[in-house]
Amino acid sequence: MKELIKRNINGRKVLLLFILTNIVYVIMLTITIPKVMSYSGGMNLPDMMPAGYDAEYIRSLFNSLGEKGRNAYLFIQLPVDMIYPLLFGISYCLVLAYFLNKLGKTESPLFNLCFLPLFAGLFDYLENFGIIAMLNSYPGNSVILTQVTNVFSVLKSLLTTIYFVVLIICFILFVIRKFFQKSK
Repeated sequence: MKELIKRNINGRKVLLLFILTNIVYVIMLTITIPKVMSYSGGMNLPDMMPAGYDAEYIRSLFNSLGEKGRNAYLFIQLPVDMIYPLLFGISYCLVLAYFLNKLGKTESPLFNLCFLPLFAGLFDYLENFGIIAMLNSYPGNSVILTQVTNVFSVLKSLLTTIYFVVLIICFILFVIRKFFQKSK
């Protein structure tokens, strides 16, 4: 897997995937999520709750959404969100690999951090499948299903946060290295 990543850290390829990923993300943030939230009465969607949620919150949210909102979630937001985790995992894996390569760290154990967005994407898929199951079983939602889906949501958020902290540190180190190379 590491060799596959190393073969694909071409700057142009990484940039193209990064742009495509963020186009999909912007579509979700500006179109599909607001569409679903227009039915929510101001309640956040579980995808957007990094600290998690419980069964009562989901029950209340699904009640607030009503049938139209639940259908918008199931047939508008979630189909787009089934594309995003794959794009996120691959492109952000390659973004970090790109900077680690520029820092000369592709043979370092730090390179394993490139797997963070892939695992975050996996947990995003598991979260999505849980949300689909909850929407399809409404109003008879299982507390256990909600708890398991919540774990996936929190793990997705945790890994994503750790990833971005690592990426910011690598980017800062990259900029510092570039600055000092030009100063010499």
